[in-house]
Amino acid sequence: MASSSSYNSPCAACKFLRRKCMPGCIFAPYFPPDEPQKFANVHKIFGASNVTKLLNELLPHQREDAVYSLAYEAEARVKDPVYGCVGAISHLQRQVEQLQKELDAANADLIRYACGEIQSAALPAAPPPAVNSVHAMSRRMGNNEGGAFYQTPSFPFPYPHPWDDHSSSGNI
Repeated sequence: MASSSSYNSPCAACKFLRRKCMPGCIFAPYFPPDEPQKFANVHKIFGASNVTKLLNELLPHQREDAVYSLAYEAEARVKDPVYGCVGAISHLQRQVEQLQKELDAANADLIRYACGEIQSAALPAAPPPAVNSVHAMSRRMGNNEGGAFYQTPSFPFPYPHPWDDHSSSGNI
């Protein structure tokens, strides 16, 4: 059973707006008192009045997803006022494209290796490949970083999820 102090505690929205939290408060289910920054970001970007109108127009089962999306976009806009979450999406798309190129290069290397195995089985006693052939093949494929087929991307993901703890990460 909840204690009387947590039961009477206003939601983060009403606390931020300095008003009494009524029993039918539209914000209470989505902005709990222990997440004040979530509402502060949403209010800063969208405004409390606009969020109230939006939530009132939605069906009750759609509101949680809407608040989640608003909170994510608001946090992304606070960090990157120009691009918001579109910047995070673009970053992920570039990362997927880079990884696809690396996968294609690895598949091409596998095909070359498999074809070399088939041809060497048909030919009489082919000499063994050189130790640095993987490194040389990697360079021919355009990968000059040590000859590995897969390289870990060297850039960190700049946008953590809003539900992650931001107090421990200072690199954002």
